[in-house]
Amino acid sequence: MDTLVRAITSDGLVQAVAVSTRDLTERARQIHTTLPVATAALGRALAAASMMGNALKDQKGSVTLQIKGGGPLGTVLAVSDHLGNVRGYVQQPHVDLPLRPDGKLDVGAAVGREGTLTVIKDLGMKEPYVGSVALLGGEIAEDLAAYFVESEQIPTACALGVLVDRDQSVKAAGGYLIQLLPGAGEDVITKVEGGVLAAGAVTGLLERCGGPAEMLRAVLSDFEVEILETDPIEYRCYCSRERVERALISLGRAELESLLEEQGGCDLTCQFCDRVHRFSRAELEDLIRQLG
Repeated sequence: MDTLVRAITSDGLVQAVAVSTRDLTERARQIHTTLPVATAALGRALAAASMMGNALKDQKGSVTLQIKGGGPLGTVLAVSDHLGNVRGYVQQPHVDLPLRPDGKLDVGAAVGREGTLTVIKDLGMKEPYVGSVALLGGEIAEDLAAYFVESEQIPTACALGVLVDRDQSVKAAGGYLIQLLPGAGEDVITKVEGGVLAAGAVTGLLERCGGPAEMLRAVLSDFEVEILETDPIEYRCYCSRERVERALISLGRAELESLLEEQGGCDLTCQFCDRVHRFSRAELEDLIRQLG
């Protein structure tokens, strides 16, 4: 089961969140039939969105991560609810690139390095909060850390990882966010940086440690870590026939009549879960009648 863990150090100077997301990343891979480099990019974005969404306390809140780097993957998008459940897609899921010289998937080249990471926080207000930063390298974790420093003024260490198996399925996935709280001095920064360096890659940590709580304890080995909460998370799409009906109605009478004339009905596919919502001629006629 995929899990999110939220923690704080006993000195109150460092807060942290970590996720294991193998199952939900594999679910996304199956839905979108992503090839390995797309799986890795989308999996990293889903893990990041989950951790950020879970930080919201508003029950109607959501966080959207939109990464547009100009690379062959096109847009990478992940959306989380306030519990940390996520959904997402990558615009070009079947992109295939050579491995980097070190044998790893070249996520940076696939995402691209000339573009932006945009964070949209919908807190149920009239207008969502939107923050955007220029991409540093397209590997997503360092770009997210830059977002927190630039847009929210929170010193942050971020690590994200997806390990794809030989059969292209997801072997391990997850990540962590470690953030300094007011009062943290240079000694705390040094200890956090040292722990991050010593711990190594997320996927290796997950394989060695087992879960997100153990991963945090390994990274923050110089601190006493208190686990505040542990929550299950999953790939969850909120599309429904009612939502699709509302979207169709919003197109307006002329557009619906044109659809009816040209196609006699319509099939709309959800971009997050690939569920097809079919509307017959009679159903479209009924929607047009509703518009008066």
